[in-house]
Amino acid sequence: MTTMRSPHTGTEKEILLHSMERHRAAIRWKLEGLDDEQLRTSPVSSGTTLLGLVKHLGACEYGWFCQTFGVATEPLPFDEEDEDADLRVEPGEKTADLLAFYERACAAANAVIEASDLDATGTSWAGAQVSMRWVLVHMIEETARHAGHVDILRELLDGTTGDHNRAPAADA
Repeated sequence: MTTMRSPHTGTEKEILLHSMERHRAAIRWKLEGLDDEQLRTSPVSSGTTLLGLVKHLGACEYGWFCQTFGVATEPLPFDEEDEDADLRVEPGEKTADLLAFYERACAAANAVIEASDLDATGTSWAGAQVSMRWVLVHMIEETARHAGHVDILRELLDGTTGDHNRAPAADA
């Protein structure tokens, strides 16, 4: 991935969605080149893993965009008895399946965003009325926050730093 420059003009929705996509792209880039074991390794005492964060972010994409605005989703890894269920990778969960889950969640979220006005309202998991504008800003914050976690985990695993590939593109 190369740097995704933010548009300096455009509609509010275009700018917000671009910011969302930039942070999603940073998450994806941080996973590149790692094997299954590295994606499941936790170099921190909390037990947080790269793959667990991707699972969590996929659940958040589906939850905040789809469920909030009444769009059906696939089963989500939430458990009211276990608040960390969406962050933990279970032994039987396959890396490819969790990465695909994230991609499906982002695609479903984008469809809801595209179909909704920023002033459209939905009902959050906690019962609050929220606008699409609020959800977009919240999810930009959520994704950026976890992109920082992903950045630190990746650095601890193999020394890779930054939020995008700074190497020039081969065809540039």
